Amino acid sequence: MSDTTLLTAWKAAQARLKAGRIDSPAIDARLLLEAATGAGRVDILTDPYRAVTPEQAAALDAMVERRLRREPVSRILGRKGFWKILLTVTPDVLSPRPDTETLLDVVLKAKGEREAFTACDLGTGSGAILLALLAERPAAKGVGTDVSSEALAVARENAANLDLNDRATFIRTDWAAGFADASFDVVLSNPPYIPSGDIPGLDPEVRDHDPHLALDGGADGLDAYRTLAPEIARILKPGGLYAVEIGWDQGQAVRALFAAAGLEAKVVKDLADRDRVVTNGPDPRAA
Repeated sequence: MSDTTLLTAWKAAQARLKAGRIDSPAIDARLLLEAATGAGRVDILTDPYRAVTPEQAAALDAMVERRLRREPVSRILGRKGFWKILLTVTPDVLSPRPDTETLLDVVLKAKGEREAFTACDLGTGSGAILLALLAERPAAKGVGTDVSSEALAVARENAANLDLNDRATFIRTDWAAGFADASFDVVLSNPPYIPSGDIPGLDPEVRDHDPHLALDGGADGLDAYRTLAPEIARILKPGGLYAVEIGWDQGQAVRALFAAAGLEAKVVKDLADRDRVVTNGPDPRAA
């Protein structure tokens, strides 16, 4: 009979992660414990002395070992929460980050809850941005593009799991290649924007586990925007809305590229007060 309980297992896992200098050890330990035991967040609070079987303890131990090697929790579990949806993630897609939710803040402020519109997510990866938007706006439809067939398979699986595959289409193409002019009401993108030389210095969770295709923005980090600015200007309907994620220090450079393409362009900050989005839409934090 095991003496291990949900509470003792959680505390032990938390202590190991803290000793290993892992960020947010309490949250990571809880997520791994839930996955290893099938317990929910509420169970850990309301039934803390529930016994953990030796098999469950071994599964938790293996997961903690992986996390100590700096493998992200989302990779260990194969899923990641984004906005209000839960997504399958694999090594073929970028693990979605809270910073990217600023894109949704912009669009949701601009588009009413019952408004019908067409959206395009360029470089969609797991489908996170498009699917989170469609989940919030039931009259909208959208297309996600990617050059990676493996990423598109993940996006299609996520759409099916969220019951959004009747409103979300995913196609393999290079950014906006093949779309007619003035095709979409809304165009979104979180392109690769990390300068090539900065990638070796990234946290191991990102450097070793996210696809470099989704990270590497070329020598100055701006390669994708040079392509995207004129393409977004081309496929956007007159009066349409666009928003692209940027690195914290790229606001003015990216704004200039989109302005040169003939689009209104302003920089929107994220919740940490860092430059995060270039858009012609509303600032979600403005009154």
